[in-house]
Amino acid sequence: MNRFKIALLVPLATLLMHEPTFAADEYNMSTGITGAGAPLGLHGFDPVALSRFNAVAEGEAEYTVVHDDVAYYFASKDSADTFSADPAGHLPQFGGFCAYAVALGRKFDGDPQFADIVDGKLYVFVNDAVFAEYKKNPMKWIKDAHAKWPEIRNTAVEDL
Repeated sequence: MNRFKIALLVPLATLLMHEPTFAADEYNMSTGITGAGAPLGLHGFDPVALSRFNAVAEGEAEYTVVHDDVAYYFASKDSADTFSADPAGHLPQFGGFCAYAVALGRKFDGDPQFADIVDGKLYVFVNDAVFAEYKKNPMKWIKDAHAKWPEIRNTAVEDL
């Protein structure tokens, strides 16, 4: 076997021999594994662009940072570096699940296209209709979601 094939097979075998230790149901992730060996968070959108500017910027696999066994894509190296310096300051609340749904004790997909920044924290929502309902009384929904999250954080989506 030539060196090129060995160089490809050894990392692949290593990945297959070790079961991933993903934070079960604490994060809203895509199914499947990225090239970084972890599932993709935030639909591949740049969390720094969202949390700083409430701007939806598609990330690139070239600028991947893995945090808590979840891969995040960034639009630039600067954005990836900013995230690496303070991941918690840029991640969406409730693991990227819809904040409105969390307030109701559920875990629905959070879509970065429907996001809000309150007190420097990023919240995502499942769709436009839910986002519009949330906007009628955002502090109520945020308060309720923060109260409910500890109860459901480690609960599997299918068990809610």
